[in-house]
Amino acid sequence: MAGDETDVEITVKTVGPVRPFRIRVPAEIKVGDLKRFVAADRCLPVERLKLILHGKTLQERNNGGSEDVRVRLQNGDSLMVAVMPRPPAKHLCDDYDDDDDDLKFHIPQTATWWKRKLFYLLHERLRLPDMVLVAIFSISLKAWAGIVLWFLLAPVAHRWGVGPLYILGTGFLVILLNLGKKPHGELSAYSIFNEDFRELPGTLNADRLDRDIRAGQF
Repeated sequence: MAGDETDVEITVKTVGPVRPFRIRVPAEIKVGDLKRFVAADRCLPVERLKLILHGKTLQERNNGGSEDVRVRLQNGDSLMVAVMPRPPAKHLCDDYDDDDDDLKFHIPQTATWWKRKLFYLLHERLRLPDMVLVAIFSISLKAWAGIVLWFLLAPVAHRWGVGPLYILGTGFLVILLNLGKKPHGELSAYSIFNEDFRELPGTLNADRLDRDIRAGQF
């Protein structure tokens, strides 16, 4: 600092529940030195400080990055100080990127040419979200044909006054088509569906409780 520089007293306000304080600094000072003044006075991390004066963020160097920026202060100036949060660790950033990639829809390499054309149209041209693309490409052609047929027959059912029955019948049909097949010899969790109403081992019911009570196990 040059000897002819005069000191000024400024008010420093930090972002957060901290009371403002006053410090004396040279009237003309480099931004980097001003950061170090504030950091030394309040034990703040100088590398993460942001200084705001008169509504403008103070940069340590000019646009070219070759010269230090100097700022001229006056008595009573208010200087805002913000401590920037620490950036996340590199491995955490990589994990976030991996999670984002997992959420994105990627068409398989073995997809047919017309699926690739459709994917390009929906993703690149129409900009549909990835969740919509997953729903579209996870449904088989037979399912899409059934959906289209259902919407074609819905106006006919409404015209004949059987709209509610049409919807109920659709619900029962969806349930029946998704029941699946039980392997031979596998027991159902519901004894009513098993031969001779056989129960799964460990099933707790009224008969089991009655046997345990009579056997003195309670």
